[in-house]
Amino acid sequence: MPLVKLNSILDNDFYKITMQNAVVKLFPSQIVKYKFINRGQHTFPENFGEELRNSVNSMAELQLTKEEKKFMAKTCPYIDLPYLDFLEGYRYDPSEVHISQNGNDLEVTVEGLWYRTILWEVPLLSLISELHYIMENLERNSNETVLENTLDKARHLKYLGVTFAEFGTRRRHSYKVQRLVLDALSRDRTSTFIGTSNVHMAMLYQTKPIGTHAHEWFMFHAAEYGFKMANKIALEHWVDIYRGDLGVALSDTFTTEVFFKQFDKKFTKLFDGVRHDSGDPIEFAQKTIKHYEENGINPLYKYIIFSDGLNLEKVDEITKACRGKIGISFGIGTNLTNDVGLKPMNIVMKLIGVQAPNKDWIATVKLSDEKGKYTGDPKMIELAKEFLRIKD
Repeated sequence: MPLVKLNSILDNDFYKITMQNAVVKLFPSQIVKYKFINRGQHTFPENFGEELRNSVNSMAELQLTKEEKKFMAKTCPYIDLPYLDFLEGYRYDPSEVHISQNGNDLEVTVEGLWYRTILWEVPLLSLISELHYIMENLERNSNETVLENTLDKARHLKYLGVTFAEFGTRRRHSYKVQRLVLDALSRDRTSTFIGTSNVHMAMLYQTKPIGTHAHEWFMFHAAEYGFKMANKIALEHWVDIYRGDLGVALSDTFTTEVFFKQFDKKFTKLFDGVRHDSGDPIEFAQKTIKHYEENGINPLYKYIIFSDGLNLEKVDEITKACRGKIGISFGIGTNLTNDVGLKPMNIVMKLIGVQAPNKDWIATVKLSDEKGKYTGDPKMIELAKEFLRIKD
């Protein structure tokens, strides 16, 4: 079978770039570990691990082009030139990725310096997804159907009067399908489409790359500084690096309730808004509106980006509940890049450990607002819940 390859070093979510920029400056010597989690309990065909290894090995050839560097410098002025020089010299090191297959089960881990390994997660997931459909010989809808479905969604979102971005790189059906989706979304200049999380696609379609930070930013800080200080120090570090730019805070790494206790008036004023990624979105919106009001801020001057497993029905419900109460926008992922007539994969890759100075590993956890989405060592999860006074 033909090798599945990435076409650009920027074929990645923007928040990986923004976090790498921060990690290079603040944590240049920290060693971490990531692990692939097969939430959907998918089975993998014979030789899948070998094909994935071939794809991973080919990534060593990727490098930032002069045109890509110019695009980044122009589009993202808050990312300074020394970092872009670093990225120009960066090369993926396939030896950081460990792949094994036992029957139909696939194991993938990544280990190494955080500033280097941080870029692996999204490309690995997109490669696993694309290879899965190819090697299982699963036939998707036609290009015309994909385009028309995408345009129908864009028209509906325009009718609702809500802005939205494409967030679907990690679980896309394929690179080609993501290109089809972006092509459709970019056709209508009156659309409410505002950008994509994929930096490579943003450059190709001359739109805005969108993203700030991910759960791993807070998970790392918990391992480094303790659960009680994780949110506060993570936000302080973000402000130190970006000085008011990229001002959307992810709220649910250790539950939204804990986050808002630590998201004091300073942060509430500094950050433009928050991102919802787990739990009931309307309940989250109500908590967020209340938090802003209690801090003397008009919620209409702030906004929520909703990004948790969205489809048009969910967007309709959220819009109806929030309109006129708080600013809203939507990041739609799998429902755009993997709505092709096949079952989308349910796969993630998570930071699972941070190496302490004595070489011991400190386990990381993510609690979120859905107990089913808890990830990490069970003992550490219980410890986090005890420290943060989280009750089931």
